[in-house]
Amino acid sequence: MADPSRLRPDDRADFEAVLHHALGTAEIRGALGTDPAGRAAAHLRAHALAHADEIAAAAEVPYRSYLAVRRAARREQRRLLGTGDLLPALAVLTPLVAGTSAAALLLTGGLLHLADALGPLPGSLVAAGWTLALVAAVTGLGTLAALLHTALRGRGVPPAAEQAEHARLVWRQELLDRGMLPHLRRHLLPHPDTAITPCSPPDTLSPCPARAREDRTPCSD
Repeated sequence: MADPSRLRPDDRADFEAVLHHALGTAEIRGALGTDPAGRAAAHLRAHALAHADEIAAAAEVPYRSYLAVRRAARREQRRLLGTGDLLPALAVLTPLVAGTSAAALLLTGGLLHLADALGPLPGSLVAAGWTLALVAAVTGLGTLAALLHTALRGRGVPPAAEQAEHARLVWRQELLDRGMLPHLRRHLLPHPDTAITPCSPPDTLSPCPARAREDRTPCSD
């Protein structure tokens, strides 16, 4: 089973979009302003992409929620596109087909009556037409009632696709605030080993740095 905190391949595009947004914030742009060549920004971007799982782990809870909602939305989409959609289609088509057939049979039977056709055919056609008209009316009312029931039951509940999009936006915001920006801030700070060591105070025996000797600045009296 895949680690839920690890970034899925199909979410890399969202991760890179959040990274691009973070690099474009005023805070990060201001810190990178001393590097007009853009090498520092490129290094930060490459470092963040290499540590995507570590950064994404800071927003693990909303990411799990997003994955769960997205799976539910995809299951619902597959159900609607699969064989489970056959019955609603039949419920809609049945009154249409029955009504059209009823109209055709009634019209044919009426014309035969007007033409004084012999035999039971005109009466049979008219009877069949009224039967189909009754079927069309009943199935039409049943379909309308089912649609109203579905609409009332689903009132106030957003579709699964909208829930998935909302969860995605929440995860991206948490990824930006808790993962991406703190990671970039940490790697914008100078490394302690690169800090400039001041000249030793007079009561120590530590030699002056080379630059201080070149400038001929005394360290002690």
